[in-house]
Amino acid sequence: MTRPGRRSPLRLLPASAWERQPPTWQAARPSLIADALKRAVNRPSGNWYVLTSSRDVPDDRPIGRTVAGVELVVWRNSAGALRAAPGACPHLGAPLREAALCGGRLVCRWHGLALDEGGMGDWHLFPAHDDGVLAWVRLDKVGGEEPTPLPVLPDRPAAAKTLDAVVTQVGGCEPEDVVANRLDPWHGSWFHPYAFARLTVVEEPEPHNGDRFLIDVAYRLTARTGIPVRAAFAAPEPRTVVMHILEGEGATSAVETHATPLTPPGHPRPRTAVIEAVLATSERRGFAAARLAAPLLRPFMRRAAARLWRDDLAYAERRRQLISAGRFPG
Repeated sequence: MTRPGRRSPLRLLPASAWERQPPTWQAARPSLIADALKRAVNRPSGNWYVLTSSRDVPDDRPIGRTVAGVELVVWRNSAGALRAAPGACPHLGAPLREAALCGGRLVCRWHGLALDEGGMGDWHLFPAHDDGVLAWVRLDKVGGEEPTPLPVLPDRPAAAKTLDAVVTQVGGCEPEDVVANRLDPWHGSWFHPYAFARLTVVEEPEPHNGDRFLIDVAYRLTARTGIPVRAAFAAPEPRTVVMHILEGEGATSAVETHATPLTPPGHPRPRTAVIEAVLATSERRGFAAARLAAPLLRPFMRRAAARLWRDDLAYAERRRQLISAGRFPG
């Protein structure tokens, strides 16, 4: 593995046809993936759900979101703190995502009802949390678990040394289909040959190691060049899978994949938002300049993540179709 320094992290990849790489289907045992998924979905979440990127909640107007069929309005108060509440006005049901934000209060555009953090009748705030990258809401009636004061937050690189970008994509599947996709690293260089090469799973998940996958992989930059790293995947809660780079360029960088249900439980046509946060860091001198250029770099980071998830949502949707038809293997 390459350590940060003056030496280039790029490595020449051997010329090889896609179909000649070692097959991984025997290692990707359905029972192993299913067992790891079962343990993941049984971990506590404290009833917290990712809403969106922190940057997507402006200071001057509310936005609307839906989680598990619950319509929400999300905004910031006059101090900039994140707030979330039911999305329908308690008077006649107007969409509060279209309300005006005046002095930290929501003013309904239908009849001018002003709503503050004190609530009105059954209309009241839900617990919300802004971790600096993502915005979260706690929905106790939906989650049905023992609530916790904060969401289950994975380890992240130091914020002052991080370049982050968040991308959201929506697919016709359940959150567990998204988690199952991430708990199958063996598909990486077969399904995403434009992004990954020489992927090897060196440690499989076991309950005693927190269901960690350990992989060696080269992130492909061109057809013949890549950056080799060692990375770990784990599911700290039912709707999240986190990848940490342990060795190689960008050590301690992380990719958090969060799956938020949009439709109510048991919906015949489920929809799930995949909200992925890329948190990149490096000890190289030039990375400080990269952070200064973050507004220019984020679109490229989001585009790369979105391309992967266009493929992986097809994987997740196919899994859901097979399960619904009673034809999923295992």
